[in-house]
Amino acid sequence: MVDQHPEGIKLPDPAEITETMTAISEKSQAMIERFLIQQSGQTLENEPDPMRIGKAFWELSQQFWSDPEKAVKLQTDLWQGYNSLWLEASNNFFNPEHKSPEHQSNDGRESSSDHQTAKSKSQKKKKGDRRFQDEAWEDNPFFHFLKQSYLLTANTIHTSVKDVDGLSEEDARKVDFYTKQFLDALSPSNFLMTNPQILRATAESGGKNLLQGLEHLISDLEKGRIKMTDEDAFALGENIATSEGSVIYENELMQLIQYAPTTEKVYSRPLMIIPPWINKFYILDLKAKNSFVKWAVEQGFTVFMISWVNPDESLAHYSFENYMLRGPLAALDAIEEATGVKDVNVIGYCLGGTLLASTLAYMAEKKDKRIKSGTFFVTMTDFAEAGELRVFIDEEQMEVLEKKMSDRGYLDGAEMGTTFNMLRANDLIWSFVVNNYLLGKTPFPFDLLYWNSDTTRMPAKMHSFYLRNMYLDNKLVEPGGIILDGVPIDLGKIDVPSFMISAKEDHIAPWKSTYANTKHFSGEKEFVLAASGHIAGIINPPAAEKYSHWINSETPDDPDQWLEGAKEHPGSWWPHWAKWAQKKSGKFVPARTPGEGMFKDKALKVIEPAPGRYVKSR
Repeated sequence: MVDQHPEGIKLPDPAEITETMTAISEKSQAMIERFLIQQSGQTLENEPDPMRIGKAFWELSQQFWSDPEKAVKLQTDLWQGYNSLWLEASNNFFNPEHKSPEHQSNDGRESSSDHQTAKSKSQKKKKGDRRFQDEAWEDNPFFHFLKQSYLLTANTIHTSVKDVDGLSEEDARKVDFYTKQFLDALSPSNFLMTNPQILRATAESGGKNLLQGLEHLISDLEKGRIKMTDEDAFALGENIATSEGSVIYENELMQLIQYAPTTEKVYSRPLMIIPPWINKFYILDLKAKNSFVKWAVEQGFTVFMISWVNPDESLAHYSFENYMLRGPLAALDAIEEATGVKDVNVIGYCLGGTLLASTLAYMAEKKDKRIKSGTFFVTMTDFAEAGELRVFIDEEQMEVLEKKMSDRGYLDGAEMGTTFNMLRANDLIWSFVVNNYLLGKTPFPFDLLYWNSDTTRMPAKMHSFYLRNMYLDNKLVEPGGIILDGVPIDLGKIDVPSFMISAKEDHIAPWKSTYANTKHFSGEKEFVLAASGHIAGIINPPAAEKYSHWINSETPDDPDQWLEGAKEHPGSWWPHWAKWAQKKSGKFVPARTPGEGMFKDKALKVIEPAPGRYVKSR
């Protein structure tokens, strides 16, 4: 191993190593003692397996061994794969110039050992797999074999559980998801003795990286979460969420921000944004260079933003309809009072889009025509195929969750954050374990990860209603399936123009599920698909010149048919949306300053500068 370290490394003084190891031992002992003290004051949960993972894997084992022929074939395939790896490893050890199967021959054909099955081929290094970016994973025969054997084994295990017949859809989903979590956790990149980068850092620093990492671990254990970024590097209203504006209205559930204009003329029809209350609104106003709010204001829109409160037990009884009545409907009244304009265009992001659709259906029944168009960012209303989040939602888990929420009055934001992080565990969990605890590095300041760590709570009644009626029972798409404030909801009565933007690699709101909105809404519809995921696909300013998007003016029932007929365009989708929205925004009028609306004697007064108090509650 030592021979593989870069030449010229100055080995630390043995006394320094001893001192470092002693400090590590003392801190580890203190951490364990503190943990035991904390545990002694807790009682065992009545639900030792709230996710019902054990039940799903028990069913898996029963079904797996009911087909011994398939089990034997899997073992045989794995053994053949290992034989190929041993042959390759031997050649690499004794013939350093030998090309591994990952390299192509000069004539473009794959090397001879690529006769392996498609399963064993998956062990090849994937582009973009950040776990194995260090050159030693390729150049060092030992680490190369370690990586390849892990990938082969992981693929075989994952394939074996996916190929088992006889499992219920619910159990199959859990087995697949938690098997992947288990395999990701066991990656050799996550451990000191099997990661060349960590070994190199430990040798160079005399173990000080491990001491620093232990201090990071202790700090994170006290906070109850992994630190993903330098949180001291950001301050709301100072270097993040800095778009100029004012809070012009507030109630117990939200504040309404009106942003200051940057153009002399603006479109007459205001633009209101409904963000999700699972997260805070400033994902749309991170920094000036990637702020959707700033960009929209520059296009001539008068932008209003709902900033949801971070609820505590006092709002435990608030339900989904309270969020509608005291959220967008209250905001519409405030916007009219602030500007003298009744009609608005509205954007809903994720859960905010689900609320927007519900509100539009409610308003249709009430003959309320104030919303003239709806833009839906990565929004689901049909939860039949809700993606990997369905792993966490079934009747048994709902009962456990509802009991937990009833005891506190809310769902803690950190628990919700952990759920979302598990969907991308390698990027949002294990990469930080390696960086923070094993390499001992301080996380890099990153605005997006600061926002991601700034979690919010969920009122018990609202969250239970949302999960049960939408994720669990999918009632929102049933005409009359959901009743809000005494009004049966029918999405088919939404007849305003709708613009739907989804993301191709979205794990939270899968794009084919969001495409179902085209079937449930009536009226003019446009669906656009962005590259990347739930956040990066949406927060993609034109100046960044990143990713691409697909446009197809037709909306056939089949999403695959839509994609086949779509044309890919480079860069951000924002300008395309702006052209669509501007046609629905009326004529130009003099720019509006918060607190100085069209009817100055009636305009709402400024309460405080943006971003307001509510968003600062952690």
